[in-house]
Amino acid sequence: MGLSRNVGLAAALRYRGQGPMLTYVLHRIGGLGMAVFLTVHILSGFLGGKAGVFLNSIYESWGFQLFIFFCVLFHSINGLRITILDLWPSLLPHQREAIWLEWMIFIPVYALAALVIVRTGLGG
Repeated sequence: MGLSRNVGLAAALRYRGQGPMLTYVLHRIGGLGMAVFLTVHILSGFLGGKAGVFLNSIYESWGFQLFIFFCVLFHSINGLRITILDLWPSLLPHQREAIWLEWMIFIPVYALAALVIVRTGLGG
């Protein structure tokens, strides 16, 4: 028999899950961000003309590139953490440490990439 979760919206919004909840939400945002990028990219090639150029200008902007790189990098590192914990269940008690390690890898890599993207976007 499945778990019965009877949680109202107000209780769900008050939940402070900290690290695991944040990674859960960011993982979903990353997946949706990649889906949006793929959709815009396909539509820009399909539509052509002024609409295609407009869509190209959206996904070629450095702000959108920062967002997409955040989505791809976080989604992949978090997915790797989830895979490792799934393959070695004995590591599950160390989930919070794995999340900290994930952030220790993500932040410098994203900061360096963001610096390059912004410098290039601003003409540097």
